[in-house]
Amino acid sequence: MLAIALLIYQKQGFTAFLGTITSPTQVNPDSQPKAITPQLGPRHKLNYQQWIDILKQEAKVAAQKRTENLTILLGDSLSLWFPPELLPQNRNWLNQGISGETSTGLLKRLKLFDATQPKTIFVMIGINDLIRGVSDEIILDNHRQIILYLKKVHPQTQIVMQSILPHGGEETTWERQEKLLAIPNRRISQLNQKLRTIAQKEGVNYLDLYFLFANKQGNLRLELSTDGLHLNSQGYLVWSSALQLYSQIELQAQK
Repeated sequence: MLAIALLIYQKQGFTAFLGTITSPTQVNPDSQPKAITPQLGPRHKLNYQQWIDILKQEAKVAAQKRTENLTILLGDSLSLWFPPELLPQNRNWLNQGISGETSTGLLKRLKLFDATQPKTIFVMIGINDLIRGVSDEIILDNHRQIILYLKKVHPQTQIVMQSILPHGGEETTWERQEKLLAIPNRRISQLNQKLRTIAQKEGVNYLDLYFLFANKQGNLRLELSTDGLHLNSQGYLVWSSALQLYSQIELQAQK
């Protein structure tokens, strides 16, 4: 089992995609952090069902092409806006993120990519549940159900559950700051510990990103975020480097 705690990466907005990615070594980690403005065009105004329809079609294409070394990114806006050029380029990526997604919503739409044959599936979900007042018990049960479903439908796939990231606390500038302030980051940390236990019990990998994004107070590091909730270019640089390191460890394990 891999319970991995890892290191850094960057981005510019995006949606669901499939293809070979450019090298992250082109990114300058010393550059000034910039806000992420998703380049979604008309998609930015889509409703939830329209997003579902698009992701279903993109998954269908991936299945029909029998894309090799396919890796699926599952989650909410944090996954949705991941810059494609920063993802490890030794994989073909299918982004199945939807802005505002919850663990309940994600669980209901896992069937969209049943016909694909991914090598790896990365999952990060939960912050929107917390914002909406969902209990830890429901969040954890949904994670468990997500794992069980993915294991059943994709038995040959490596499933990687990623920790929920902290928020910026009092320095958050997100428009619904009060929602985040009602969620102590220590609660997110404790939730992640339980998520790690579930992942280990169910025999899937756990990628610990939390400590990479948290400052000494346990809040999201402001230099990695646009508003205390979403990530900027440096934040995605951190995440992408963690995925790159995971890929390297995975490759070495296969030798």
